[in-house]
Amino acid sequence: MDRELRRPGVTRALLWEEYRAQAPDGFGYAWFCQHFDGWKGRVRPTMRQTHVGGEKVFVDFAGDTIDVVDPVTGEARPMKLFVAAMGASNYTYAEAVASEGLEDWVLAHVRMFTFLGGVPKAVVPDNLKSAVIKADRFDPGLNRTYAEMAAHYGTAILPARPRKPRDKAKVEVAVQVAQRWILARLRNHRFFSLVELNVAIRRLLDELNMRVMRGYGASRADLFATLDRPNLQPLPPEPYVFARWKRARVAPDYHVEVDSSWYSVPFALIKQEVDVRVSGQTVEIFHRGQRVASHVRTPGRRSHVTVADHMPSAHRRLGEWTPARMLAQATKTGPAVAAFCEMVMADRPHPEQGFRTCLGVLALVKTYGPERVDAACQRGVTIRARTVTSIRSILKTGLDRAFLEGSEEAAPLHHANIRGGGYYH
Repeated sequence: MDRELRRPGVTRALLWEEYRAQAPDGFGYAWFCQHFDGWKGRVRPTMRQTHVGGEKVFVDFAGDTIDVVDPVTGEARPMKLFVAAMGASNYTYAEAVASEGLEDWVLAHVRMFTFLGGVPKAVVPDNLKSAVIKADRFDPGLNRTYAEMAAHYGTAILPARPRKPRDKAKVEVAVQVAQRWILARLRNHRFFSLVELNVAIRRLLDELNMRVMRGYGASRADLFATLDRPNLQPLPPEPYVFARWKRARVAPDYHVEVDSSWYSVPFALIKQEVDVRVSGQTVEIFHRGQRVASHVRTPGRRSHVTVADHMPSAHRRLGEWTPARMLAQATKTGPAVAAFCEMVMADRPHPEQGFRTCLGVLALVKTYGPERVDAACQRGVTIRARTVTSIRSILKTGLDRAFLEGSEEAAPLHHANIRGGGYYH
């Protein structure tokens, strides 16, 4: 009867009707239930709820840890044990992970679903910070990545209610069993990698699930095969790919910072708050729920990743320049202009950072003519001026004319940061 009640749609009333059909003079319904409750109290004193097959899996971390030793330094690092138990069958999953952090927590669920070969209708975690942002009896707040993972698998997250021990009794028993059956047996072993540790855990886990349970006359694996597995939802075509979310404000240059690299969004969103989804391969940016940008991630490069369509038209024209093209255009104006632009680009970590200055100097030709601008740049190189403001000041004050008047005797252009005309080709 206990096993039948864990099948979807099966109730005590239905079982009583089937019982009376076979034994018309048998117990009435009240006595029937009373006898069952008495048996349940004797055989399973810790049982408080009847779980339907395939309905819930309970998840948590064990309190005890097990060490993995670094083979190079000899440092022992404690690993956490993730434990899951199916509600109807007690079928158990366990694996060691490096931490209780969000990524380890979520990816342990991904591997758990693969181990089960399907997806229960609900996952019941404790109020772990990686799962629940705000613990509340009626309206718990879920971590966004955790909720996204659940949506990918088509399951619901039902956090255990605060101060309601019955909600998590199932997994607490599973954790206790896993600690005694797995961790206790491995206490005297030394492991030098997480993979090696999890191979040992899987061997003991299989033994635990195949072991016949007293009071049931069947193993966890047997009960899982008859109660849970037929009622699991199918796995999605692809496993969930871990991604974390962060809130960010768009910078004045219409880029968002992610791990010291910068990614563009449409310039109209400058100073707006956006949501950023960061996976191992991509950076996706959302504004008010709509995706506004998607980039290939460049971790650790301290780079700017910019889509031309995100730029204002003036910036887009600037983005069409290259160092070689900039130098060629400057050379058409004069050799000193070319030397000045080369110096400016060489002084910056990236030549492109000097494009605005170079274009600003070239724009002065419209007002002062190429000869005066070239002379001003010659003076600018001599005094190591590096800004449009400096060149414009030389022109306004007429200091460029001294170079024009003595152009035949003007010294050749030399500067430590001038690399030579062929450098950018």
